[in-house]
Amino acid sequence: MNIRIRQGAVALAVLATLAAVAGCAGTGAATVTSADYDKDAAAVMAASFREQGIVKTDRLTQDEVMVACSKFGHSLDDDLRERFQAAALAEVKWPSDGKYIGDWKEGEKIAQSGRGLTWSDKAGAANGGNCYNCHRITKKEISYGTIGPSLYQYGKVHGNTETTQKYVWAKIWNPNAYSACTNMPRFGTHGILDEKQIRHIVALLLDPKSPVNAE
Repeated sequence: MNIRIRQGAVALAVLATLAAVAGCAGTGAATVTSADYDKDAAAVMAASFREQGIVKTDRLTQDEVMVACSKFGHSLDDDLRERFQAAALAEVKWPSDGKYIGDWKEGEKIAQSGRGLTWSDKAGAANGGNCYNCHRITKKEISYGTIGPSLYQYGKVHGNTETTQKYVWAKIWNPNAYSACTNMPRFGTHGILDEKQIRHIVALLLDPKSPVNAE
């Protein structure tokens, strides 16, 4: 979901909750439960967005993992966490030709690009990964987010074995495979990036010649 849409949805949900609380306090109505708040907030969100271009309102629908993580977060039950992670790992689609490493130069372009998935984009157009929005990746880039861990020197630290390649591939395809309630997008599962693009990003992180590891 576009970040501006997400922020707007959160703001509307908060306003709906506050309005419900104020109404109950002023009228002496029966106790309103959290389920009532959730229902009212969902109704406000559904009524506040429209479909336009490639953006559809089904983005507002949370799947089982999203619902559970929104409710419990880091307090998610261990059994549920393990089930979510196992299911996510099982659905990862591995490279069709068995090759995990692409061109790190193309991977850097994808990491730098934040375009895609907005109403003005054409269907089928290549999306960016927007990786710098959450991670430090190369030494040269000084504008990066800190929501996710630094990936600078990732290949030097973790090596470039097939095991590491598979881990990075799966982490990009569906990061829920290793962290059930991660904030990282499911790039492969949701079709944000294709197989070729993911291969290039794996190369950016692991290729010894990449600025991630060569500097």
